[in-house]
Amino acid sequence: MKKIISVFALFFFSAVFFSQEALKSFEEEYYEFLSLTGTAKRPTLGYKTLSDSTWDYSYDIPPYIDDIEYIYNDKINEDQVEATEEQKKTYIHPWRYKYLGRKKTLFDNPFINYRFYGLEMYNSINSETPFGYNDGALWQGKGYNASITGGARFELYSFEFTFKPQISFSQNKYFDTIEGVQSSVLSDDYKYNYSWVNRDTITRTWGTNEIEIANYAGGNIDIVQRYGNSWFFNYDWGDSEIRCTIRTFTMGFGTQTPWLGPAYVNPMLGSNNAPSYPKFDIGLRRTKIYIPLLRWYIGDIEARLWTGYLTQSDYYEGTNQDSDHNMLNALSVSYAPAFIPGFSFGMNRIFLTKWKMENLKFIGRLFTASHENGTDSGNDEDQKIAFYADWIFSRIGLEVYGEIGIDDFSQNEETNPFHTAIYTVGLKQYIPLPLKKLFPKLPDFMNLHSELSFEWNNFEMSQDFQLQWPYLGYYSHGSIGQGYTNKGQVLGAATSTFGNSQYLSYKVYYPKGSTKLYFHRFCPNNNFTNSQSARSSKSFADNVITYENPLFNSAYYANYETYYDFGIETLFFVNKNLNINAGFDWVEIFNWRYWQQREKRNLRLTFGMKYNFM
Repeated sequence: MKKIISVFALFFFSAVFFSQEALKSFEEEYYEFLSLTGTAKRPTLGYKTLSDSTWDYSYDIPPYIDDIEYIYNDKINEDQVEATEEQKKTYIHPWRYKYLGRKKTLFDNPFINYRFYGLEMYNSINSETPFGYNDGALWQGKGYNASITGGARFELYSFEFTFKPQISFSQNKYFDTIEGVQSSVLSDDYKYNYSWVNRDTITRTWGTNEIEIANYAGGNIDIVQRYGNSWFFNYDWGDSEIRCTIRTFTMGFGTQTPWLGPAYVNPMLGSNNAPSYPKFDIGLRRTKIYIPLLRWYIGDIEARLWTGYLTQSDYYEGTNQDSDHNMLNALSVSYAPAFIPGFSFGMNRIFLTKWKMENLKFIGRLFTASHENGTDSGNDEDQKIAFYADWIFSRIGLEVYGEIGIDDFSQNEETNPFHTAIYTVGLKQYIPLPLKKLFPKLPDFMNLHSELSFEWNNFEMSQDFQLQWPYLGYYSHGSIGQGYTNKGQVLGAATSTFGNSQYLSYKVYYPKGSTKLYFHRFCPNNNFTNSQSARSSKSFADNVITYENPLFNSAYYANYETYYDFGIETLFFVNKNLNINAGFDWVEIFNWRYWQQREKRNLRLTFGMKYNFM
């Protein structure tokens, strides 16, 4: 206990004296909120990292909510709904007097800039099970968890240097992992891996007895249930990199993890859910394009090509386990047409192979329509693709988006084009709260602003797999056994990994901070249950219940592990520099570990601090 208290004290006092701003932070979400009304313009389209996420906050583009001043001000007549630019700035910028982080110039030279990322402290406590996602290298296991990030950035003409690592701690207390007989021949630590390839049977309770049920689910994936059996610290390079940028052409080497596509909770091919990985990238940041000679503006493009070095966890045992590292070759391309304001669309495509220099050849295949699987001398590849569209209607403060992904390509595209298809749809809506107008005696700051967000993800296997072979899902592969993961965590969607997710939130912004209420229902792995209908060639002992036995269907029917997360999250500015945040999650888990009528309840408490110098 003294050890945990000492760690907490270290994280607490470190955060008080330093500052921090991070991708997908409270500040980043605030800028995204402002972009709904045109107050801030998004600096990226479909590819976003910390270095790319430089928000233009100069109000060159005023808010477009036509009746915003009429909503908030009785003195303006109904036919005078167009407010001045200054008035619009006042109403759509509740945090305008707070330090949200910005860069400074040196020697009055606009080509020499610096910025400090002071320490951000984050803490969480899980009462019963691991819970937490989109948190980088932090493993939010059962018990106490904490992380610190911070650093600095220096820009010298075309060169950019960013150092912003993450240090984390996890108490990692014991909890029940998935039961069953394993085929593992290694140490018991490997039971902490999520891969079904190590489980020939699943334990179930029938009456007063425990029985062994045949497990026909297949596939490989390096998703860790528990990182060993004791507490641990972890160091991650986080958002560190070296970069050279000339106008919008950029190339760099580092560990900044890209967020790909428009999804808010569960992006398909790129998130900050897993630890960072080394990568080299080259391409164009968001760039205006014109027709030559005529100089007609036709829109913005964005393109990025990168090669990454992925690492398997210490707890993986399955296909390709002797290869500790995999190569990721990826391409992201987006376009925002000038003739459709607020609209953008794009594509993200990846090739996953073993780490061999010869596999750099797959960079070329990123630019082809080829989708043949390579099986050259056991040097297989796994490719995935996702298409997205995003549309912001700034005059009404509405954003709608969607994404569709394909894993294994169909052998009959004419009749079965949606083989392995998964999808995401979502929206965000700005909602004004003119409390001052409704209750005139309230102070002026009670004219509030809010945002409603909704996202639906369906990553379940397509039904045709029930007549083919057991399929774990979008992020898994037969030959590249670790799947689309890094160090035991998925690089894409965290909560709908092989199932589905529905997320609904309502967030209110006010001058002193924000408060968000949310509900999140998700099934992380429905494919485990669905795959039982695809009979494999596995053989079992006589005492094991197989699909010929009526008990088999009873054991698996509707055994979807399901999470209901009810949460609240709030941020408060103590002053213009210092802010604190806290959160509460009550998580109801049904069919825990795929046992019918087996329930778990988890309480998660979170607390954090930031001190922004400027």
